[in-house]
Amino acid sequence: MREATPWTEVLALLATGTGETLYMVGVSTLLAALFGIPLGVLLHLTAPGGLHPRPLLHRLLGAVVDLGRAMPFIVLLVVLLSFTRFLIGTSIGPTAAIVPLAVGAVPFVGRLVQNVLAEVHVAVVEAAVTTGASTSKIVRSVLLRESVPALIGALGVTTIALIGYSAMAGVIGGGGLGDLAIRIGYQRFDSRVLWSTVLVLAVLTTVVQLAFSFAARRLDRRRHASA
Repeated sequence: MREATPWTEVLALLATGTGETLYMVGVSTLLAALFGIPLGVLLHLTAPGGLHPRPLLHRLLGAVVDLGRAMPFIVLLVVLLSFTRFLIGTSIGPTAAIVPLAVGAVPFVGRLVQNVLAEVHVAVVEAAVTTGASTSKIVRSVLLRESVPALIGALGVTTIALIGYSAMAGVIGGGGLGDLAIRIGYQRFDSRVLWSTVLVLAVLTTVVQLAFSFAARRLDRRRHASA
């Protein structure tokens, strides 16, 4: 029987894996917000009843978003291997894993943002339109401003999903806690490493959920207090 990994080594591995996971998830969430929020705004504006209805463009964007959301992440990892290697120079490691993580998260964020913006009361938007405000000003000062707490919540959901995706990236040597669980915990039959990794992932997910929920509540209270 293989000797269990000493706890000091387990803790060192968990520290490295957690750092890599936070790096992958943090950068991927930032990129997903950077591209996904404008995508969600465009989906909302071009929808029927939006400020600038464009049925053909809306259907095309919707089809791309739905395809991106429907594709299993493990398949996306494999499909983007060549693109990741071209872009980063390698398909292995935490930095390489950011590419499929971000690509998979952008349509996810886009659809969440569209749904959030659709919840903004139509009377608020109509009031801004009657003042002659430009579309960009309505988006910034009305749609996004009214939706800040819900947008924070949507990014929280995305971050939690990316933690799960980053664990799957371990299948192709993406680094992080997923790679640790698969390469050492599973393949070497080291239950100590495997279950410790599972515990850290559970704690990390809980902490992220609580942090985003707290931020959303605080921003919502401030918005109502200043109204």
